[in-house]
Amino acid sequence: MAYRKLGVDNKHRRSMLANLTKDIIMNERISTTETRAKEARKFVDKMITYGKKGDLVSRRKALAFLQNDTVAVKKVFDELAPRYEGRNGGYTRILKTAERRGDGALMVIIELVK
Repeated sequence: MAYRKLGVDNKHRRSMLANLTKDIIMNERISTTETRAKEARKFVDKMITYGKKGDLVSRRKALAFLQNDTVAVKKVFDELAPRYEGRNGGYTRILKTAERRGDGALMVIIELVK
């Protein structure tokens, strides 16, 4: 699986993506850079797919990736998974906004589809 390095080492990247994933799950909408959003989208979709499976193994995998955040995992399994029961993927939407002042990075809003 190809991935973006995002200019950081492996541990930092994994932690950053886990935190972005948790923020998207809890707030259902965040603003970040385009490259981070595209990379985080993969993991949000994976967490919701785990929630749709609903078994103990999937719950443990979600807990392991989300750094034992039981509140986020509970929301995935109890609220988000039933919401997307009839949908096969594509749980997130990326909306481009403006360039960030300072370095010109393209900013986007990533949100869960209603």
